[in-house]
Amino acid sequence: MRFAIFASGNGSNFEAIVKASQQGNIAGTLVCLFCDKKDAYVIERAKKYDVPYFVMEKKVHQTKEEYEQNILTMLENEEIDLIVLAGYMKIIGPTLLNQYKKKIINLHPSLLPKYPGNKSIKEAYESTDEKTGVTIHLVDEGVDTGPIIYQESLAINRELSLEEFEEEMHQLEHHVLPIILNQFILEEFKNV
Repeated sequence: MRFAIFASGNGSNFEAIVKASQQGNIAGTLVCLFCDKKDAYVIERAKKYDVPYFVMEKKVHQTKEEYEQNILTMLENEEIDLIVLAGYMKIIGPTLLNQYKKKIINLHPSLLPKYPGNKSIKEAYESTDEKTGVTIHLVDEGVDTGPIIYQESLAINRELSLEEFEEEMHQLEHHVLPIILNQFILEEFKNV
């Protein structure tokens, strides 16, 4: 199974997947990185590991459908079977969803359905909850609403600063995502 990683920022989860892939711990083939921001640090990580990458920013005059159609063309050219969202900050629209039904997975830093959206770590930290965690789920039309594949919890340690707790969450993400991605791919191979 050939997969692409979509990322918008720092790319630490991208790097965790690349390392696991290079060590033979992921059954599929990492083909490329897709990034929607030309100055995102994840591009430097792709260069460091010799992973081909594509950068495509949405142009002001472009509709979401046109933008996603361009992404879809790139994915088809690269023969991508699966999309892994790892810090990708755009909502996936119908053009990609229809083409990749049950073939887009996302890592989210909370125990969904709690704290969807892009401020989930901060919201959990500022809550009275005793734990939060990470969720890996299939992507659907909603925001972090797709079927859950896996969750792992983490106690919220408020003796840590928010920044320190965010780093603890990222360590959990880096550990969990490659393992669950590998399991997901192996399950998909069984069904082929």
